[in-house]
Amino acid sequence: MSQDTLFDKVWDLHKVSSLRGGSDQIFIGLHLIHEVTSPQAFGALKDKNLKVKFPDRTVATVDHIVPTDNQSRPFKDNLAEQMIETLENNCLEHKIRFFNIGSGNQGIVHVVAPELGLTQPGMTIACGDSHTSTHGAFGSIAFGIGTSQVRDVLATQTIAMNKLKVRQIWCKNQLSNGVYAKDLVLHIINKLGVKAGVGFAYEFAGPAINALSMEERMTICNMSIEGGARCGYINPDEKTFSYIKNKLCAPKNEHWENALTWWKSLKSDENSIFDDVIEIDASKIEPTVTWGITPGQSIGINQQIPLLDELSPNEKLVAEEAFEYMSFKPGQSIKDIPVEVCFIGSCTNGRISDLRIAAKVLKDKKISKNVKAFVVPGSERVANKAKQEGLDQIFKDSGFQWREPGCSMCLAMNSDKLIGNQVSASSSNRNFKGRQGSPNGRTLLMSPAMVAAAAINGKVSDVREFIN
Repeated sequence: MSQDTLFDKVWDLHKVSSLRGGSDQIFIGLHLIHEVTSPQAFGALKDKNLKVKFPDRTVATVDHIVPTDNQSRPFKDNLAEQMIETLENNCLEHKIRFFNIGSGNQGIVHVVAPELGLTQPGMTIACGDSHTSTHGAFGSIAFGIGTSQVRDVLATQTIAMNKLKVRQIWCKNQLSNGVYAKDLVLHIINKLGVKAGVGFAYEFAGPAINALSMEERMTICNMSIEGGARCGYINPDEKTFSYIKNKLCAPKNEHWENALTWWKSLKSDENSIFDDVIEIDASKIEPTVTWGITPGQSIGINQQIPLLDELSPNEKLVAEEAFEYMSFKPGQSIKDIPVEVCFIGSCTNGRISDLRIAAKVLKDKKISKNVKAFVVPGSERVANKAKQEGLDQIFKDSGFQWREPGCSMCLAMNSDKLIGNQVSASSSNRNFKGRQGSPNGRTLLMSPAMVAAAAINGKVSDVREFIN
């Protein structure tokens, strides 16, 4: 009887050959590209007089550099305009599907692919972006790759990789009211550490994971990379199949029935052998906020920032650096720390369900006069759906700025940046030094609901006080 994990099954099905040195050549079923990591890769193809091997397996959109306030062309930023023009020309030359601004399908690459039905169980997926792990929510194995590997996938549709070990993270019980997928994954990264996943794929499983919607599962897998894992995945189930059905690029008619039969065979076997198993009690998690300069430096809303004596020697070094950078003190409460900027968006939390939850908190309320707040939908489809539901008006009425789709202040490659040492309540995925555009800007990661609560009070707040 098979004892394979889903990772083992998908890896073996896509293995082209074993390479000297112990790595494998893996076929990539879907290659996603955007404007930032693709120009040099296409340039390398041109230098070697190569064509894209399977252009129908590559899909492009534009997300990182697009302005969210005014998307009329040409962009005010000459470099941004040059980058989008380069992508347009490369896609035209190599006959690659490109979802451009105004197509109705443009947006953050890790939001667009799932909502179009491009992301499917059993796939290998690669993209020149670390948060490609998002797509594992569908039972695929998805890797962020560097520019040289983007070149390799364009030229050969394969990459060379060492096979990963598999750690199952079993999440028992259920999340309580006001606690979301973002809180769960921040808690997991805090417990295991930001380097614990190096060399691993993470399989997220258990009752708490099963109860999550597909969009919440994407949040979990999206941030597996922040725990050091190369990819994270969840076994596909009826929620997965229901989400994909009737999407633009989903299989149709008899192809759907064939795909369904195939997908149902792909989950980890009941007696799968994992390299490691970790158990997390989801019922004990409360709304979680980062206080430091890594996603692992987080605490529950009613906890205090740790004392140095409570940390291991390695953690102490990073904590001391974080205290200096963030201007926080050991033992300080995270609750009531003032915030100046509130950002809802990113490939972690810029989907329609994220906007619905935040809008529910904000409805009939005004944000603090001391806060600049903006919401950036993850895609044109998300934006249109939000407008149909009147969510955009709820945000505007509360004092939030409503923006156009893009990565925005998650990476701050456009004009959306922190100024000076502003403190940001952010639904994005990284709180590294300078991550949100200012060399000394300070980022507190939290769920979209918690960002909304912080915006109302002008300080880190417990969203459960608004929803209970």
